[in-house]
Amino acid sequence: MNPIIVCTTETVAGHEITETLGIVRGNTIRARHVGRDILAGLKNIVGGELHDYTKLMAEAREQSIDRMVDEAKSLGADAIVGVRFSTSVVAQSAAEILVFGTAVQLKPNR
Repeated sequence: MNPIIVCTTETVAGHEITETLGIVRGNTIRARHVGRDILAGLKNIVGGELHDYTKLMAEAREQSIDRMVDEAKSLGADAIVGVRFSTSVVAQSAAEILVFGTAVQLKPNR
């Protein structure tokens, strides 16, 4: 099976959308780590990137994308178009990453 194309555009270059299968989504909720919070507090004093949090959010985005792709595969999709991300705080020390798009089937243009 070919890998699913995931894009933010509404179309896929060189392809025609032949069927819209529906909205697909993936999400994860990640909590902050107390040890990281202490280091982040120190970093706030001197400034700079919070590398541990950057890594945490990158991992959360990848996990959310993987879950969305799995849902699209279960529908028989070739691609997911119109992909968007949303982040929200769900508790004082936890954030949700949500990714969503439209699962579609494709046919190559000739």
